[in-house]
Amino acid sequence: MADYTLRIRRYSPETGAAPYWENFDVDLDGHRSVLDGILQAKDRTDGSIGIRCSCRAAICGSCGVRINGRPNLACHTHLDKAAETATDGIITVEPMGNMPVVKDLIVDMDAVHWKKIQRVTPWLIPDGEQPEREYIVPPESMIDVTQTMACIQCGACVSDCLSMEVDPLFIGPAALAKAYRFVGDPRDGQQYERLRNLAEDPHGIYDCTHCFNCIEACPKGVAPMSQIMRLRRIANSDHDIEDRNNGHRHERAFVKNIERNGLLHEADLLPDSYGGKFHPRAVPELARGLPAILKALQRRKVTPGKALLHPHKAPDDVKRIYKHVHEKRERFELNLYVVGKEEDEAEPPQGVAVGHEGTEASASSAGHTPAERSPNR
Repeated sequence: MADYTLRIRRYSPETGAAPYWENFDVDLDGHRSVLDGILQAKDRTDGSIGIRCSCRAAICGSCGVRINGRPNLACHTHLDKAAETATDGIITVEPMGNMPVVKDLIVDMDAVHWKKIQRVTPWLIPDGEQPEREYIVPPESMIDVTQTMACIQCGACVSDCLSMEVDPLFIGPAALAKAYRFVGDPRDGQQYERLRNLAEDPHGIYDCTHCFNCIEACPKGVAPMSQIMRLRRIANSDHDIEDRNNGHRHERAFVKNIERNGLLHEADLLPDSYGGKFHPRAVPELARGLPAILKALQRRKVTPGKALLHPHKAPDDVKRIYKHVHEKRERFELNLYVVGKEEDEAEPPQGVAVGHEGTEASASSAGHTPAERSPNR
C-alpha cells in the first residue's frame, strides 16, 4: 500500500463559514482512483465529506471534480498519476467551476448545466409525416453526431469554460455540443431554425472565444469547441445566416483577411467585418475603439504605419491552400470516430434502421443538402 494525501476543499453553506482546505491521508495502491481515496477518507476519517458518484466506471459523469486545478472524473484518475502533477505531492480536489457549490465537492448542475441543455431543445423535431415503422438512415449521413453522442454530461467542459466565466449567460460548450447532435441529424426538420436561434442569441455560438479549454477538459473526446465551429460553419456556408451579432460577417472578413495578407492584419479585421472602414456600420465601432487605439500608439505598442499598412502579403503557399479549398465541390467533415474510408474497403450497408422516436443509433452529418434543408433556398 502507498500513502497519498488528498487536500479537499470543504464548504458547508448552512454553517455560514467560508470554504477551507482539509488534508486527508489515504493508504491505497497507486492504480486506485482519486474517488477511492475520497471514499476511504469519508469512510474512515470524516463521514460528512460531500461527493457525488455512481458508476465508478467513467460512464455516468457524476464524480466530476477539479483535480490539481484541472477538471476530471475522480473515478477515472489514478492516485499515482494525480500525485505526479500535484504540488508538493499533495493531490488537491475541489468542486467544478462555473456552477454553484452545494456542499464540498458537490455542485448544483441543475442551476447551470442542465438549464443550458434545456435551452437548445435537446430532442429531435422531425418534419413531415412519420414513417409507419422506422426511419432508414444511411450510415454515411450520420457520421458527425457520433462524437457528440459520446457526451456523458459530466460538466467538465462547463467547469473550465473561459467564456462562461466572463459571461455566465453563455449557452456553454456542453449545451452547444448537444445542439450539434440534433443539427447534424438528418431526421431533424428544424436545422435552419435551430441555427438561426443560436446565431441570433448574443450568448450563442459566436460567444465562444476558442480557448480550447473544453477540448482539453472533456474525458470522452467530444471536443465541444469543434462542434461549435461546425454549428457556425453550417450556419454560414449552408444557410448564409446573417445575425445581429455580426458573427457571420466577422468570420467571412477573418478568412478573407488571411487570404489577402497571409498573416492577420487586425487593423482591417473590425472595419471589414462591418463592410469597410467607411461603412456606416463600421464608423461607430471604430469610434468606440479609438481610446484603446490612442493608448496603444502612446505606449508604442503599435505604430501608425503598422496600423494602416500591413507589411505582409499572402505567400504562394497560403494562396495555394486557399485555391485548393475553394476548388473543392463539397465540404469534407471528419470527427474523432470516423477518419475516412479506404479505397479498397467494402461498401457500407444500404441503410441503418433507427426508431422514429429519436433513438440514437449510428452516427451523423448532413444527410440533406442545404437546398433540401434551408427555407431560404
